[in-house]
Amino acid sequence: MPAMTRLLAVDTSAGRGSVALLDGGSVLTDYSDEPRSHTRRLEPMVNGLLAQSGLRLGDLDALAFGAGPGSFTGLRVTAGLVQGLAFGLQLPVVPVSSLRAMAHAVHGRLDAPAEVAVARDARMGELYWGLYRVTPEAAVEPLLPDSLVSPAALSLPETTSVCLGVGDGWLLREAIPDPVLARMETIMPDVMPEAGAIACLAETLLHQGEWVGAEAVQPVYLRDDVAWQTSA
Repeated sequence: MPAMTRLLAVDTSAGRGSVALLDGGSVLTDYSDEPRSHTRRLEPMVNGLLAQSGLRLGDLDALAFGAGPGSFTGLRVTAGLVQGLAFGLQLPVVPVSSLRAMAHAVHGRLDAPAEVAVARDARMGELYWGLYRVTPEAAVEPLLPDSLVSPAALSLPETTSVCLGVGDGWLLREAIPDPVLARMETIMPDVMPEAGAIACLAETLLHQGEWVGAEAVQPVYLRDDVAWQTSA
C-alpha cells in the first residue's frame, strides 16, 4: 500500500449516517441525521466528499465500514454499499467495530493512556459492551471482546481501577451494578460511532493486514436471533 493512504469509510450503525474520506493526513467528513434515509443519502454524501477532495473512486486504496454492533438495518445498508464498491473496484475492506470507534472519540481528552468502557443501548433490555485501552495518540486496543449483556451483568476486570464511560447505555445506570459505576471517572453518554474515527482506525488496521476481501464483508450483529430474522 502507498505511504499516503486514501480510504473511504462509511457508518450507519447508529441513528445517523456518516461518511469520511481519509487522504494522507487529512480527513473529510459528512453526516446525515435524517432517520431511515441511509439508502438514498449515502451515495450523494460519498460523491460529495470525492468532489470536494478532487479524487475519484478509482484513486482509493481501501474501504472501511462500521461493522457493528448496532442498528440491524443500518449495518445491512453499509455492508451492502461497501461490498458492492469493493467488488467493483477490487479493493480491500477494513471492518471496524462500532464500539471501538466510540472509544476512539475520547483520545483527544487524554494526557495518558486510559481504559474506556463502551456501553450502547441494544434495546430489549440489553447492552452492547466493550472495553478498550486508548492512548492520547489515538491507539485503541480491545481489552475484552465486544459482547451483548444485560445491564445487571456488567463487570470489569479486577485490574481495571478507573474507567471512562462512553455511550448511551450508561443512561441505564439504575440497572448497572454499583461497583461498576463506582469505577467510572467520567461518563459521556452522547458519544456515537462516526465514520471519521472509523477511517483513522482503519488506516492502522489496513497496514497491519486486518482487512478482508469483498466476498467476506459481514456485519457484526451479536444478537443471533435477530440477525437471522433480518437476513431471511
